[in-house]
Amino acid sequence: MALDGRRSASHARPVSGSAPSWAGRRIGIGAALGRVSLALSVAFGGLALGAGYWQVIESSNLSSSGDDAAVIAAARNVRRGEIFDRDGVRLAWNKRDENGEPYRAYASDSLAPVIGYASRQFGTAGLENAWNAQLSGVVSADPLRELTRKFRADPSDPEDITTTLVLRLQDAAVEALGRNRGAVVMLDPRTGEVLALASNPTFDASGIANPATAEATFDRLRADDRQPLLPRATQGRYVPGSIFKIVTATAALGSGAVSPDTTYADQPGSEKKGWLIDGFRVKDGHHLQTGSHALDFAEAVEVSCNIWFAETGVRTGGAALADYAARMGFGEPLVFDLPTAVSQVTNGEGDDPGGFGDRVELANAAYGQGQTLVTPLQMALVAATVANRGVLMRPHLVREAKGKAGTTTINPEIQERVVPAGIASEIAAAMERAVNGDLGRIFTAGAAVRNLDVAGKSGTAELDPGTRPHSWFIGFAPYDNPQVAIAVLVENSGGASVKASPIAGQMLRAWRSWANG
Repeated sequence: MALDGRRSASHARPVSGSAPSWAGRRIGIGAALGRVSLALSVAFGGLALGAGYWQVIESSNLSSSGDDAAVIAAARNVRRGEIFDRDGVRLAWNKRDENGEPYRAYASDSLAPVIGYASRQFGTAGLENAWNAQLSGVVSADPLRELTRKFRADPSDPEDITTTLVLRLQDAAVEALGRNRGAVVMLDPRTGEVLALASNPTFDASGIANPATAEATFDRLRADDRQPLLPRATQGRYVPGSIFKIVTATAALGSGAVSPDTTYADQPGSEKKGWLIDGFRVKDGHHLQTGSHALDFAEAVEVSCNIWFAETGVRTGGAALADYAARMGFGEPLVFDLPTAVSQVTNGEGDDPGGFGDRVELANAAYGQGQTLVTPLQMALVAATVANRGVLMRPHLVREAKGKAGTTTINPEIQERVVPAGIASEIAAAMERAVNGDLGRIFTAGAAVRNLDVAGKSGTAELDPGTRPHSWFIGFAPYDNPQVAIAVLVENSGGASVKASPIAGQMLRAWRSWANG
């Protein structure tokens, strides 16, 4: 204690084991309650925002998800809505087993890779899975009914689905493929409505849906090395060969890298030994038809000149090629009713623009080789883009869903304006020449249809040595008023004109018969 009776300043500092200097200060009760209230408000606000997001914004998506508990329960116990083709033909309906419980039956095995199945033992696949919530009645087209669902004695409202498919065309596609593995896609380029989405071999979806035969049917399918459970049209990835030249043409003309009049002076002389780029020779086999003439764009499409497109791909550049391909859906899963594999121009691991490893890879990709992989649906969309004057419509499989509460209609929707109409018209004219020109018909034999002007492009996808190439065709008709686009793939069947082109011609005749009633 100091002589004046005040504490020494040295005793004001805390020593080891004493309380901190702020311990003696008192916080008013009002301030303390305010802080607690603020903390609680922030906490409850966060909970409210989270609950609001999941229960309001995402509630519809969650309640219609195929793996939602309510959807799964309803799928097992509720009599599902029926599925029809666009002409009203019934594709899927319900039967009763010996216990009176419902199970699914299907009109044709050709539908299996697209409609899928609904099975008690094996769940759902295909359109039965994608539209499971609507078919089982877990969601409603009426918002008020949706809000009051839990208070209803019968909360389910199974909806009937009308698809864009034509059963006649679906059956015809599988019949045309015969014993070959492959796929056929047909769609309306004006609307994006898919008319046929066939994969072969197909399988017995009714056998999977029937509880009495499900186990045996599924075991047999899993053991089949032909992979019948693979939906080739949407999830099979294949080297495209020369049909990819239409993608290259879109990028080259769209970016201004070339014009329809572009020629390459070294192209005729390179036909015999190949065009040399960075130590690699791009081979072609058309010099006997074209001689010493330097080909322009339309001529190069007609005779499917690898060298012209390899040079064009390098001139266009990897960045532009990848960009224009992405506009048509490459590089990510397609926005579609069913899951789709990703089509790629390259695997994207290279350091060059667009993800290419070097100019050799780019040159090979430009005519559909290298690391380029596509699905048949993706290539049907490429043809549809050209047919629809450069506008890609979003593909879809359902026209409407109808239940007690009302009808939901799926309207056509523009996905992307890929190139101007004038450029699309130049490509379309070259594709018409590839089917009907004096030289073009050699490479697309069988695709031409009497009294129907067909435009298209064939492709022979070269694979590993000793493996037969894939056969491809993409196209559309009628040329001057396109109403249908098509892609045909036949696995390991040889050259394009051996299998794919004749199947395309056969399917376009079937389409004309259906369209004319």
